[in-house]
Amino acid sequence: MDDTNIVLFFLHIAGAAALLIWAVRLVRTGVERGYSTPMRIWLRHSAKNRLLAAGTGMGAAVLLQSSTAVAILVSNFVSKGGLATAAGLAIMLGADVGSAVVTQLLVVRQPILIPLLLVIGITVFLRGEGSNTRQIGRIMIGLALIFVSLDMIRAATEPMISNPGTQAVMAYLSRDLLTAFVIGAVFAWGVHSSVAAVLLFVTLAGQSILPTPAAATMILGANLGGGLIAFLLTYSAPAAVRRMIMGNLILRGGGAVMAVFVIAAMPDLLDRLGATPARQAINLHLAFNLLLALAALPFVGPLTAAMTRLMTDKHKTDDTPQTVSALDPSALDRPQRGLDCTTRELLGMGQKIEHMLISTEPLYDRWSDSSAKSIRDQDTAIQKMHLDVKLYLAQLGKKGLDEELGQRSMEFASISASLASASDTITRIMLDLAQRLDTQNLKFSTQGREEIGNFSDRVHNNVQLALNVMMNQNPAEARELVEAKEKVRKVEQKLQRSHIGRLREGLVDSIETSNIHQETLRALKQINTAFSQVGYPILHKSGDLLKSRLT
Repeated sequence: MDDTNIVLFFLHIAGAAALLIWAVRLVRTGVERGYSTPMRIWLRHSAKNRLLAAGTGMGAAVLLQSSTAVAILVSNFVSKGGLATAAGLAIMLGADVGSAVVTQLLVVRQPILIPLLLVIGITVFLRGEGSNTRQIGRIMIGLALIFVSLDMIRAATEPMISNPGTQAVMAYLSRDLLTAFVIGAVFAWGVHSSVAAVLLFVTLAGQSILPTPAAATMILGANLGGGLIAFLLTYSAPAAVRRMIMGNLILRGGGAVMAVFVIAAMPDLLDRLGATPARQAINLHLAFNLLLALAALPFVGPLTAAMTRLMTDKHKTDDTPQTVSALDPSALDRPQRGLDCTTRELLGMGQKIEHMLISTEPLYDRWSDSSAKSIRDQDTAIQKMHLDVKLYLAQLGKKGLDEELGQRSMEFASISASLASASDTITRIMLDLAQRLDTQNLKFSTQGREEIGNFSDRVHNNVQLALNVMMNQNPAEARELVEAKEKVRKVEQKLQRSHIGRLREGLVDSIETSNIHQETLRALKQINTAFSQVGYPILHKSGDLLKSRLT
């Protein structure tokens, strides 16, 4: 094969692999944008038993096309105390199985699916009304592009099947399983998707490029790489989260290493998993994760207890991190740079408030004076940041700003005031309500507490979306944020009616905590409204905002 053909081969492979990675991400983005809130509620309620938790994790991974995305969602619950570490680990084991199920579904070759998914997906995305409908179109387009990328890989690798150089390299990998394992792990970690890695390896095996033992070993390596992704993404998370992630990494990575030794000792086992190399490789992936989940689920409790002893909380002398202001005085003579500094400061305010919101909800179940003090200290810091932003913007405008920069300055001042109001709502209202529950020895009804938890998750999801919008200034996400404000309003009204219904039934817990329940819902709605203000200036510039409503 001449040099030109080699370059074209690698270019085609790289392009197909890039499309595969992006298509998997496209599907995941569609699910996250359209259905992340119901999924968060679904995951939160799955901790009743380990089998249910594992099944929920599996379903979430199938929808998100990623066990890592499920791990990040579950990490939020564990860090808030809304989910036990053992339950989180059970969900992650199920998510690993779901990730393997996804690859089973995506390797099926149905040529008619590609044009069908593209036609329907693009039509729904362009013509659909409402954010969720458009996300369905996005998901269908992503699935079609996954199939396209796999066909591109098959077409690009066909000329290499009979090439002596290719055969020599792949024969070496079939003999050196350790190298194949490391390549699989590094590739999965590098592309941040074990699903994409497994699909690539299976496709190469189906083309007879990769020998079956090498493909199987690289797939097992991809399982280790998938566990490493979540580990590195949560490296600075609270100890409870790191215990869960580390437990999954030990089980998944350790199990993968053991499976490699089994394949090396008994390669004939692969023949029992299917009639073709591709089927053997993909079935190994599913069998490995399924057997691992079944074997590990009964022991998630002891494992997390062992991880608790090994991974202790680091002692902190001060729970309130020192904040370095992004408001650079030397940028006052350069308005554009000064406004960029203001954006960074507003983002810091939003992140602090997000942390306050996460820390406040557990106080409704168990009051903690130290946690409450930390939240109040955060509020004090935020109010100071708000004052600093106002003064900074005032100084920035002393020498005069053009119309566009002047408008941005006013928008930033408004957003800063909204964020300060959200912080005040958490400290002045929600903390007070949580303390009243403790001092008066009151307790929500089971349904009432679930409603507040679910509503808090919905608001937290919108807070995260607002922070993303603040960074990327994306009009589509800004529109989604503003539309979420109306959804939150309707959900709050529905929950208020549900609460009134329980009062009519005479439930003692509902009567005793009635005011606290209703005021908490209103406070959360106010926080959501404050963060939704981030989206309005962007929609105004893009022409998506009328005087009174979205177009």
